[in-house]
Amino acid sequence: MSDILERLDKLKARLQDEDFLKGNGLSNEVNIHIFCYDPADEMAVRYFIEQLAVDQDVNCNVKVKNLYKIFLKLCTDKRLIDKIPGLEKSKGSEILLKNLEGRTASAKNFVQEICKDGFSEGDVLLITGVGEAYPFIRSHDVLNAIQPQDSGKIPIVVLYPGTFDGRDVKLFNRLPKKGYYRAFNIIGMEEKL
Repeated sequence: MSDILERLDKLKARLQDEDFLKGNGLSNEVNIHIFCYDPADEMAVRYFIEQLAVDQDVNCNVKVKNLYKIFLKLCTDKRLIDKIPGLEKSKGSEILLKNLEGRTASAKNFVQEICKDGFSEGDVLLITGVGEAYPFIRSHDVLNAIQPQDSGKIPIVVLYPGTFDGRDVKLFNRLPKKGYYRAFNIIGMEEKL
């Protein structure tokens, strides 16, 4: 447990770093970062994010967007939330997932919800709920869709229950790797899981 607490302290310090906030040193790369953690540390990470979001002494504006909460909101807005259990029972999980992908769980819909309030200088976007939202949305799909919207204006940090080797993400340290090469490991490759 102490390892994750040390890594979260490093994350908090990094989020407040002037160069990080301005995107300095990225050589015109996107300002997207991934903080990987062991899925067993999920509750410690959630608690940290809750505290960080209300910390008045933090030198940035933390904007937390939870993919699972966004998924639930999108389903509620489309009046699907109460129908999902019945659809899954009658049609099966695979067909339900395909229907949701087309109507609700598209990366475009998630990005619209994430960006609807806009962002300002000094903001840091933390994307959480990656594991909770699986299999309805994958974080790399959201990141691919958010790039044209964001254009590097603010740093984006994905809190990822799994691993990232600089090229591939592996959710829960179990699922097949998915390529996402446009991000940086926020605490450095030597400090990842």
